[in-house]
Amino acid sequence: MKIVKSIKEMQEISIALKRKGKIIGFVPTMGYLHEGHLSLIRLAKKKSDIVVVSIFVNPMQFGPKEDFKRYPRDLKRDTKLARKAGCDVLFIPSQKQIYPDRFSAHVNVEKLSDTLEGKFRSGHFKGVTTVVAKLFNIVQPDLAFFGQKDAQQVVIIQKMAQDLNYNLKIIVAPTVREPSGLALSSRNIYLAEDERKTAKVLFESLQKAQSVIEQGETNSFKIIHEMEKMILSKPKTIIDYIAITDSKTLEPLEKLSGEVLISMAVFVGSTRLIDNLKLKVK
Repeated sequence: MKIVKSIKEMQEISIALKRKGKIIGFVPTMGYLHEGHLSLIRLAKKKSDIVVVSIFVNPMQFGPKEDFKRYPRDLKRDTKLARKAGCDVLFIPSQKQIYPDRFSAHVNVEKLSDTLEGKFRSGHFKGVTTVVAKLFNIVQPDLAFFGQKDAQQVVIIQKMAQDLNYNLKIIVAPTVREPSGLALSSRNIYLAEDERKTAKVLFESLQKAQSVIEQGETNSFKIIHEMEKMILSKPKTIIDYIAITDSKTLEPLEKLSGEVLISMAVFVGSTRLIDNLKLKVK
């Protein structure tokens, strides 16, 4: 596995691979790798000739009161895990490389970025799309791999890639969960033992919603109410939002039909967790 810290070197490697007709698979991450990331790397290995993994904790997507400074970092551990999972090139740019002095260009996907997470984390997706656009330009992947756990992010990046004519395919892999059902996240490390037990209620509430829908309920307000009751019955839980939307437009639905996305953000203690479920409703 080759470790690259320079944007210029990464671009030169990608150009050389393209000339040889190699398929480049790309997995962008913020590090502190877990099984969700590793499953993406393994999937990329199956579908690509060369797998590039980036590690960059992007300050632009953190709000002023969010956890940029305390976001977990362990580069030595990440390097070992990435190599074992099948990474060929580990790209670790510095903040100064990505955002040089007087940096002022941004990419923003309007409307899609203003709802759900965007409503509670102003500017978050502008930061995400800016850095992902830059990484796509640097790595020049043929395939880019993302997890369904970040469902809104996936929709936004797909729209960005389409609108800006990126010549790549975005592949979305299922959410990877702990045995309890808790979606894997680097932020799970913040959960105390009792909070981790509580946190499984997020997935349980999604399963409850699925069950209610399968029994014929299509009124989103009633479904969300059932989920809220279940979550708030647990200690130390605060709901930021629960929403049922169209899976592609992210427009809220009063009556369910077609492919829908049920998504949520919930504080368990001081840790903010997100989860979602995509369903087809007849």
